[in-house]
Amino acid sequence: QVQLVESGGRLVQPGESLRLSCEASGDTLDSYSIGWFRQVPGKERERISCLTRGIQSSTKGRLTSSRDGVGKTVWLDMGLLNSDDTGVYSCGASRAGGNFCSLPQPIFTFSGQGTQVTVSS
Repeated sequence: QVQLVESGGRLVQPGESLRLSCEASGDTLDSYSIGWFRQVPGKERERISCLTRGIQSSTKGRLTSSRDGVGKTVWLDMGLLNSDDTGVYSCGASRAGGNFCSLPQPIFTFSGQGTQVTVSS
């Protein structure tokens, strides 16, 4: 089964951009739909991006999720960061494809531990 490790989180200033990585071991990410989540203390975890299996990249507003082409890494590029973007970002993986990302609450079988992003001046 796949193991996921997120990286790239750090302190950034408002208005900056940031790239996070979700790196896999044990399997290729090309076989999975990949979701990105943000967890803020006191709030429910929020799904902010979903990349369906077989799709190379997906953009939603300031967020773009994309694959590296060799099944090892999925990136999340975030632009124009503000303080509301502060939180722990994690990725999740599911073998489901098709309309998986369109489901109200898709279930991701595998997930990583997360990486902290802090947006502050």
